[in-house]
Amino acid sequence: MKTRFTLLLILLFTMHAFAQDKSVSGIVTSAEDNMSVPGVNVIVQGTTRGTSTDFDGNYSIKVSQGETLEYSSLGFKTVYIQIQNQTEINVTLESDIAALDEIVVIGYGQMRSKDLTSAITTIKAEELETVPTGSVMQALQGKVAGMQVVSNGAPGQGPTIRVRGIGSYDTGASGPLYVVDGMFFDNIDFLNTADIASVSILKDASAAAIYGVRAANGVVLIETKSGGFNKKTEITYDGYSGYQVAQNVLKVANSEQFTTLAQESGSAPDSQFILNAMQRYGRSRINPNVPNVNTDWYDEIIRQALIQNHSIGVTGGAENISYSVGINYFQQEGILDMKNEYERFNIRSKLEFKANDWLKVGVNTVLSNATRYSGEDSAWRLAYYAVPIMPVFDPNLADNPNVFPKNYANAQDLGYRGGQNPFPLLDLSENRTKIRNVLANIFAEFTLIQDKLTFKTAYNHNFETLETRNVDLPYFVGNGFKRENADLTKSSTTISNQIWDNTLTYKASIDKHNFTVLAGASFRDESFQFLTARGLNFPLSGEEAYYLDQAQTIVTENVGDGGVREYGLSYFGRLSYNFDDRYLLYGTFRADGTNKYQEKWGYFPVIGAGWVVSEESFMQNNGIFDFLKFRGSWGKLGNDNVPGSNGSITSTVVETALGDTRFSGLSTGSDFTSLKWEVTEETNVGLTARMFNNNLAIEADYYVRDTKDAVIPVQRPLIPGTTRNNVGEIRNSGFEIDLAWNKRVSDDFSYNIGANFATLKNEVLNLNNETGFLDAGRPEFRQRSIEGQPIFAFFGREIAGVYQNQDQIDADPVALANGLVPGDFKYKENGGDPNTIDDDDRVVLGSFLPNYTFGVNIGFNYKDFDFNIVGSGQGGNKILNRKRMEVIFTSDTNWDRDFAVNRWRGEGTTNSYPSAAAVRKGWNQRLNDYYIEDGDYFRIQNISLGYTINRNGENANLPKIRVYVTAERPLTVFKYNGFNPEVANGVDNQTYPIPAVYTVGVNIKI
Repeated sequence: MKTRFTLLLILLFTMHAFAQDKSVSGIVTSAEDNMSVPGVNVIVQGTTRGTSTDFDGNYSIKVSQGETLEYSSLGFKTVYIQIQNQTEINVTLESDIAALDEIVVIGYGQMRSKDLTSAITTIKAEELETVPTGSVMQALQGKVAGMQVVSNGAPGQGPTIRVRGIGSYDTGASGPLYVVDGMFFDNIDFLNTADIASVSILKDASAAAIYGVRAANGVVLIETKSGGFNKKTEITYDGYSGYQVAQNVLKVANSEQFTTLAQESGSAPDSQFILNAMQRYGRSRINPNVPNVNTDWYDEIIRQALIQNHSIGVTGGAENISYSVGINYFQQEGILDMKNEYERFNIRSKLEFKANDWLKVGVNTVLSNATRYSGEDSAWRLAYYAVPIMPVFDPNLADNPNVFPKNYANAQDLGYRGGQNPFPLLDLSENRTKIRNVLANIFAEFTLIQDKLTFKTAYNHNFETLETRNVDLPYFVGNGFKRENADLTKSSTTISNQIWDNTLTYKASIDKHNFTVLAGASFRDESFQFLTARGLNFPLSGEEAYYLDQAQTIVTENVGDGGVREYGLSYFGRLSYNFDDRYLLYGTFRADGTNKYQEKWGYFPVIGAGWVVSEESFMQNNGIFDFLKFRGSWGKLGNDNVPGSNGSITSTVVETALGDTRFSGLSTGSDFTSLKWEVTEETNVGLTARMFNNNLAIEADYYVRDTKDAVIPVQRPLIPGTTRNNVGEIRNSGFEIDLAWNKRVSDDFSYNIGANFATLKNEVLNLNNETGFLDAGRPEFRQRSIEGQPIFAFFGREIAGVYQNQDQIDADPVALANGLVPGDFKYKENGGDPNTIDDDDRVVLGSFLPNYTFGVNIGFNYKDFDFNIVGSGQGGNKILNRKRMEVIFTSDTNWDRDFAVNRWRGEGTTNSYPSAAAVRKGWNQRLNDYYIEDGDYFRIQNISLGYTINRNGENANLPKIRVYVTAERPLTVFKYNGFNPEVANGVDNQTYPIPAVYTVGVNIKI
């Protein structure tokens, strides 16, 4: 009996071993083109055993009889095959529109793209990784229709982001809301692009309304990388190094051109200054009428700068745990030749744990520690104005004991009013900010009814500290060119934002009816406090002396201490419904409460609907559309990014005498702002289509977004000054389209072509004041918001040409009345007295907001090579060249070379530029369209070329390695007379140049 039992065990073990050792192989192809499909996941269902197809679609796996193989790949329907006696299984996969569209992240959940009624654009991690930048949002430039990304070249400074224009008079309140794993942010410059799994731009009210607060100007929803349950551990390294080069460096007049302009100006002092320079520095050997100095100040202050980034990540998971951890180091020097750089070190972790069948808990943390040394921005302005006939260092001052600490050249020694030399500021200034961010997200998700009802509670906390230290060391080059005191300003800011979210989600399918209902509540606690102080005359012994207790004097009027704490409570609900995957209905309602305004509560509804036309019987097998959906939405959102109510009510005792009797009275005044919610109301209609065997994808939208009860300054009755009130209305409207063509030609070659285009019309609808306009900025650089025109439009005189000869002067009473001469501007008469040009003749000269933006991309894969090129641009916007116009404040500076070459030099030479003498006259210095220039541009945004070793894992013992080179912003084509046409507010005074970046990198996956 014992022997029989032993033989039976051996037999069963042998049969089991034979079953386990059974090998199944085959090839996976696509039903559309019969081509092999690489990267298909072949998993034994219910286990962690699996493999994937190689580049030719082949696979091989060991299975047991009776087990089921699962074949899955993005864009295809999943196939299940139970193993019987097969040893070879060839599988054909069919396209799956729903899978192609993928699951997209929305507020407090996920949703099939097929079911969306909203305008949402999702960017995956692969599209971010090729851009060498420290800013996540910079990597999106040119990739999202309707989102304007205005670059900033300074290290550690993120771009300005606008989603569908500007909806607030307070432009600082017009940025989008950033949501990172559930936490709200005003900016996300602390994040590392390698940590991002996806970025979703929620553009319309239907998409953004579930977030309510601050979502009126769009939402940027970011999910960081996660692991996966039953996922094999994967280790990745991604790093690059490169250098930055200033592009399109503005040319200013050289010494010979400057000398000619000085002589033509008719200014005796300017001619004398030239002689002074020749006496001090000698005459040029090439042209003895020119000083022997020819300094290109931009060339002097600009350097090539290094950039590097290194990231290591580990992801994976077991049956009940999922993990993703990583570290990152990023360092970027600035191209301004001083202590100007940015350095950041990040640590992140994301853990999820299945405690049992009904409870899942998780924690996500991001720790960021950064140090930014900001450049001395005024150096760009000084380099523009500094005369070229002066060197950086003056040899005549080399042995002067009164010069400290170096023999910097001083333009005052030549007779000019200012010192002009930017190098004392560059060498003796240091502006440091330490930025520390801690983001913590903890959640618990309870499954109350399997696959139907879940409850999730999540606590998010962002704690940020900013420590700023500005050091200005003394120098002395001349009586008017000096900084007498060692000056130290220090400030400390602490920001704490907490959000506690609780949501209940119910999903159900009844016959052809499918719906998801969400209800939730959210509590916000946002606070910041600051302390700042300034000290003078501390020891000049180095960084160890940069402390206020080392200063001899504390400037008490510069001591500040303050803070703000704001609370918010919100209740919200959402219903998404579809019938038979054809008819879609979506609605949200949110009630937001805040302590910022007198109107404590705001109520914001949204409704959306969609029709999947391609699911109708009459659209089956139409041969063109694989998927076609029409969608529309309407909704309201509140914007609490506008500063809250503030001010005070005052009363003053007033006494007066009537006859022989004195009377007392009370005079009251108020600058208190009693505010309610600024509300955005938006209508969006659009379509989503897939065509020609899913090769062509189309997203198109038209929207009208009105900001009502906009907070604007209004004149106080009978009291000087203004206060803010909810009386304005601003409209943004436009059309957006996104096209993407993807084609796999063969197993070795595939390509993609994409383009997006968006229009924008910004208009002030109502200001509720008698004048119908509001002015902003200095009178010399007037920007005016006028009903029927764009917000903050440039407002000045139109140029009709340049007076060419005396006959034209004599024939024009305006010219005679103002003492004009040939070479002066001739202005258009736009109203009032035809014989007079005054402020009544001013008109709108354009807006800094572009009329349209666009992006293009082309890429291909050939065997192990990949190539991609991205372009972007904009048009219709204007830039005030304030650098050029500030000649109104001083006339003894340099000019840009464009003016030097194209100035009016006599009859017929130009009808657009004034003469060297005219540019100094007040008549020609009025804000006019000579100073308002076109901001149109086209840029090659990014070029990347890569080669992948072991791309399909053919050699299991080797990692997958991709080496690549990139060129970021190698070419920008524009006409604007500046470093670049990207100026956030449209006023170019001292804009930091945006460099090109060239890098070499490697990505390793193990």
